Amino acid sequence: MIKRAAGGRGGAGIDLRAVILAGGRGTRFWPLGRASRPKQLLPIAGRKPMVVETVDRVRPLIPPERILMVADAAQTRSLRPLFPDMARANFLVEPLARNTAPSLMLATARVWLDNPEAVVSVLPADQLIREPGKFLEKLRAAAAFAAADQSIVTFGIRPTYPATGYGYIHFSKNRPRKMGRQVFYPVRAFREKPGLALARRFLASGAYAWNSGMFVWRADVFARKLESYAPDLLPFWKRMVEALRKKDPKLLAGIFERIPAVSIDYALMEKARGVVVCPGDFGWSDVGAWSSLFDVWKADGDGNVARGECVALDSHGCLIYNPGRLTALVGVSGLIVVEAGDALLVCPADQDQRVREVVDILRRRKKVRYL
Repeated sequence: MIKRAAGGRGGAGIDLRAVILAGGRGTRFWPLGRASRPKQLLPIAGRKPMVVETVDRVRPLIPPERILMVADAAQTRSLRPLFPDMARANFLVEPLARNTAPSLMLATARVWLDNPEAVVSVLPADQLIREPGKFLEKLRAAAAFAAADQSIVTFGIRPTYPATGYGYIHFSKNRPRKMGRQVFYPVRAFREKPGLALARRFLASGAYAWNSGMFVWRADVFARKLESYAPDLLPFWKRMVEALRKKDPKLLAGIFERIPAVSIDYALMEKARGVVVCPGDFGWSDVGAWSSLFDVWKADGDGNVARGECVALDSHGCLIYNPGRLTALVGVSGLIVVEAGDALLVCPADQDQRVREVVDILRRRKKVRYL
């Protein structure tokens, strides 16, 4: 069995920590988003960078000293100036980008060394939540559930269409459990991104939710789940604990060179028992592409949305990003136009996912300045 490290107890209250996953180099918001300026650093959903809005959202419940920011060295250099009240030690630097399982093992090991019974809330840095008050109410209930139980908690988003770009959570409506006013359903399985026909079946059944990528677990429970359901990762966990205890960056770098680069869903969630899902009805959006902003920015009477001044004549359903300048639209429909100083994107709104193909071409042509 895994031995606990010495650490203080949470006392009468819950020792709740936040782990903000602030890495990732998404390409779907090119040309505004670049390798040095990924989505989480962009002020696209609101007026602040998305990672700042993520931290601001949890501050009423979790103080800065209990927030860990996980990213690689380059991204950490960009993150630190955004959070002047957070200690340097709260920025947990990944030696290598190895997907979410290694990142979350590292962050949870750090919390476990401090207090094995602390509750960890895992929050991606680049999601929009329109009802932060309701989110905090559910996060508080999820933390209480995880503190009192051997379960891992996740938030599932009610599907509104047969999405093929999200993973799904299959849950049982039988024997739901409650914590305060919140309901938690047993998870039957995590499902990978489906094809359209299967996504339609998921939607029709009413027993599937979109996987939000948010999790809540007690640090020691996470360690035991690894031991039971991901034993191949357990040696890496033990080495991470040792590297963090010794404050040995070379040892940690060696671990990341060898650990499998896998997602937490694939490594643990798809195999583990004792996972519950709470309905995430708090206005969630992963803001996955430029077209998703049609539902975020305020539209005019013709369905056009814009950042920057816009004159639209006989034009409908267009998205414009051109702050500080005037954009004129005449007789066009369904366009996305993004001006980013050294690059301009123009594409049909229903083809914005192909922006990644542009980035691939630029990479092959070694146009580094545009990446």
